[in-house]
Amino acid sequence: MRVTGDWLTRPQTQAVCAALTDAGFRALLVGGCVRNALLGEPVADVDIATDAEPATVMRLAESAGLKPVPTGIVHGTITVVADGIPHEVTTFRLDVETFGRNATVAFSTRIEDDAGRRDFTMNALYATPDGKLIDPLNGLPDLLARRLRFVGDATARITEDYLRILRFFRFHAWYGDPDRGLDAEALAACAAHSAGLDTLSRERVGAETRKLLSASDPAPAVAAMAQAGVLQHVLPGADARALPVLVHLEAGRTPDWLRRLAVLGGEDLADRLRLGRAEAKALDRLCSGLSSMDPPAALGYRYGPDTAASIILARAAVLETPPAAGWTDDIAQGAAARFPVTAADLMPQLSGQALGEKLAALEARWIASGFRLTRDDLLG
Repeated sequence: MRVTGDWLTRPQTQAVCAALTDAGFRALLVGGCVRNALLGEPVADVDIATDAEPATVMRLAESAGLKPVPTGIVHGTITVVADGIPHEVTTFRLDVETFGRNATVAFSTRIEDDAGRRDFTMNALYATPDGKLIDPLNGLPDLLARRLRFVGDATARITEDYLRILRFFRFHAWYGDPDRGLDAEALAACAAHSAGLDTLSRERVGAETRKLLSASDPAPAVAAMAQAGVLQHVLPGADARALPVLVHLEAGRTPDWLRRLAVLGGEDLADRLRLGRAEAKALDRLCSGLSSMDPPAALGYRYGPDTAASIILARAAVLETPPAAGWTDDIAQGAAARFPVTAADLMPQLSGQALGEKLAALEARWIASGFRLTRDDLLG
């Protein structure tokens, strides 16, 4: 089996590889780019493993007219930019001592050492610049079977970095076979060490949760997280039961991780996952609409068509009741409606808090009328 794809044959990637191989070093594509290419999935980032040490990579890249950036030089990583395209070039290495995300590493010239420190067997696949597959840990059968297994001992890999627990469920959601289920040894190790998740930064947990919930169907993986006691460490108070219903209702729609997060629920979600201001505001709108009894048209008016649709889908999932017929038309009607009364219509007779309360009352009457009341009706 060979690895193919425009990402591999493009001149920029070949130039980075040639800068190393022309000097007698190895340049092996590794990890996600190889995995996704073999599965026929899109390739985003290109990682290259080499037996050249970082200082050598820097020198060779500059000599080849490329731009080296020492993004992770302590851990052996140089980002080599070719015509604006970044390639992460990392020296073969092995862990001497690990501290969660960080580790003391020693550089190596052996691919077996490099493969042995990776997380999952499907991520320990390498390819030469001409596409020849190298599989030092026999991970290809796992990949083709969409079977997610840790490299070596699952407990050892997890205690090196507890984020690998979340990566296990995320990778299963994206690349695993939902009918096969999860690897029993790995699942048991994740359950046994789930308390380690509490030691991770909220930014890392939030980023991993976003990726997990963006999968086409994360429901089986999230259900397994709940059964293993992992979900409560990530999202205390969350309930996974509505998620598969939501995924079913979403058929044909682009996955929205915040909509899925809203149906999971939990305590202090925005802070716990360190959401940015825009995402926190969007989640608050979803949760507010979800807890309200507003009909589709009112939601369309208050939140706009996209958020209103997410609220209706989330509400239907939680209640396990299909949305009412014509709900999309109702949302569109509400989104297009314009409240006919302005503050100027009530001034100077009213001002301050009294003005705000009167406007809110008139708006509520107008919405309840199905947007039919005119300005004269409301002011008369």
